[in-house]
Amino acid sequence: MHSFRAAVEAQDMEAATALLSADVVFHSPVAFQPYRGRDVVAPILKAVARVFEDFHYVREIGAPDSADHVLVFRARIGDREIEGADFLHVDDTGAIDQFTVMVRPLSAAHALAAAMQAELGRQ
Repeated sequence: MHSFRAAVEAQDMEAATALLSADVVFHSPVAFQPYRGRDVVAPILKAVARVFEDFHYVREIGAPDSADHVLVFRARIGDREIEGADFLHVDDTGAIDQFTVMVRPLSAAHALAAAMQAELGRQ
């Protein structure tokens, strides 16, 4: 997962998006229904990169040869500190085919939902 982590930390969302499978399934921490497909998920990742401030990964969990990885992160949205985790699964080709994000605390999840709604509404 080092390549995805490196792309996100460099704020290179094009490189991060290129690591997603064409039919990736993305589970948002603030939406009930999953988003499906790279073309749908790419604008969401780009919006998140604009919404999060001081984003950084603090831990990576999973063996290099494992299909499952967890990237634990911290960020800020305005005055709200947010802690979260990206749960990633890669397919047989090494592309990310499942991507689930969880965040805490609840107040930060609410701030994320509001900020994402505003950001995606601008597009």
